[in-house]
Amino acid sequence: MKKDVILWTGAGQIGMAIARRLGHGKKIVVGDKNIENANAIAKIMKDAGFDVEAFECDISSRESILNLIKKGQEYGEIAMLINSAGVSPSQAPIERILHVDLYGTAVLLEEVGKVIKEGGTGVTISSQSGHRLEQLGAKIDEELATTPTEELLKLDVLQPENIKDTLHAYQLAKRCNEKRVMAESVKWGKRGARINSISPGIIVTPLAIDEFNGIRGDFYKNMFAKCPAGRSGIADEVANVAELLMTDKGAFITGADFLIDGGATASYFYGPLKPENN
Repeated sequence: MKKDVILWTGAGQIGMAIARRLGHGKKIVVGDKNIENANAIAKIMKDAGFDVEAFECDISSRESILNLIKKGQEYGEIAMLINSAGVSPSQAPIERILHVDLYGTAVLLEEVGKVIKEGGTGVTISSQSGHRLEQLGAKIDEELATTPTEELLKLDVLQPENIKDTLHAYQLAKRCNEKRVMAESVKWGKRGARINSISPGIIVTPLAIDEFNGIRGDFYKNMFAKCPAGRSGIADEVANVAELLMTDKGAFITGADFLIDGGATASYFYGPLKPENN
């Protein structure tokens, strides 16, 4: 029997929290570059009663993304996309960050947008980091939003000599995610579908723990200590927003980015996290 299908990339805690909210009665295909990660998280979901299949997928490869979509279509129409795949500044070099977080996300939005069913929805997990990056100007924003995916990494702003370090690369990737979602939402809309992004702050996950233990660990600990919420977040708080965006309650929301960071970005610009105060 055919079912509506959720394509879920990045077998992590945030993606799982969202999939648990939306996955009842649907076929969930979870793709991850590390098939062991995908198998492990699929087992957790299966043990909780969900219909889940693990699949090896590297979103930095268009061919791999197309294979994931093809696998999903074996079970029915693609009704939802949850993209929580990505690498952090402490996990990968500049080139890998750009290929996964920037190019890979752009390709995924493009290819899923070609097949998403009428009434379908999607969410991609971006980051507060994109909001801390200085303004790039209208010209660069438009380039990030609309440049053909195979030409994205050729943009001047993304050349190695213009990128300071892995954090800067990550911020550029997340700014691109935000602009790409805006542009792709116009195309998704022609199919009667919606796509949005969520920019979480410090959410306790294995990726965040890598950051806490990395070279910027003190920076991140200081961030959640001095943000208005005074704490880090949890994956289910991101899922609260995703549930709104991906159900009929959010039917008038598309092409938008939702910052959910306990006020850390506000504090960075206007409060105790201001760079000159630290």
